Amino acid sequence: MATTRRRGRAATANHAGRFERYDRVVEADGWHGGGADAPLLRTEVADEVPSKVITRNTSPDLSFDRSINPYRGCEHGCIYCFARPSHAYLGLSPGLDFETRLIARPEAPRVLERELRAPGYMPKVIAIGTNTDPYQPIERERRIMRALLQVLSEYRHPVAVVTKGALIERDADLLGEMGQAGLARAGISITTLDPDLSRRMEPRAPAPAHRLRAIETLTRAGCPVRVMAAPLVPGLTDHELEAILSAARDAGAVAASTIPLRLPREVAGLWADWLAEHHPDRAGRVMTKIRDMHGGRDYDPEWGKRLKGQGIWADLIQQRFARATRALGLDTEQPRLRCDLFHRPPRPGDQLPLL
Repeated sequence: MATTRRRGRAATANHAGRFERYDRVVEADGWHGGGADAPLLRTEVADEVPSKVITRNTSPDLSFDRSINPYRGCEHGCIYCFARPSHAYLGLSPGLDFETRLIARPEAPRVLERELRAPGYMPKVIAIGTNTDPYQPIERERRIMRALLQVLSEYRHPVAVVTKGALIERDADLLGEMGQAGLARAGISITTLDPDLSRRMEPRAPAPAHRLRAIETLTRAGCPVRVMAAPLVPGLTDHELEAILSAARDAGAVAASTIPLRLPREVAGLWADWLAEHHPDRAGRVMTKIRDMHGGRDYDPEWGKRLKGQGIWADLIQQRFARATRALGLDTEQPRLRCDLFHRPPRPGDQLPLL
């Protein structure tokens, strides 16, 4: 696809998802197509009415068993995003469709409240932002994430938020109050401190300096923040690990984590194309190191390995991470969020208690 048309986007192509029988190819025909005069690719948003919003998982790699995603697809457009393959389940491409054809779930707060009021519901930490970013640009107008937080706050329900969106500062009032009560914490992803690299790799995400400011804002409000130096790209961003951790600590982060780059399904091809376009001089070296970390493959999905990698490069990153976090005071486990404060606010029509 013409570079002019996909300006501000990371993916270079829009191949059909793995469940589709046919692919599609754009050709310039002199009238319409992919020529230099093709119109700029715009973001489209469709609404979805979910029957439920709390998604369950049993992965031994994850510290939570339930999550909520206010949106499908993500306008941040991070080329490395492991969530891209999920767009194929919608009949859309994990490429440019993932960045430009988004699904919003405006009824999610109402559905969440219904699920929390179910008699058999038992509270555990709900993670938000584990697939696509709840603070991507369309949240500024849609405000679905803020409405979800308002429900969780009212029910005194614990929540852990993951984002690279500086828009989270808007909700510092809610997250701060919940954080002080032991009901909320946040994880802010910082992949690089280089604004130019960030703009090319994650084109519509806030600049690194803005994410550091978000850490400071949330910390000041009372919400503990973990900096996520992830994904760490060997041969491209891994040299920044210590600098990222130090800058985040100075901004107020109290804990840290890191995950090496992983390339599930369609992400591998999209990443390789992006790397060839933006860093052709080091593409071979980067891919060699990535494969060394995943048993010779672009990605090893095996539990216990997928989030840490294996081999000499993975071990070196873990050793550097352990040394840096220890020196910076970030090698601490965050306290468990509280579930004992959960309650269901009375609503008109509720059965009155007998005593």
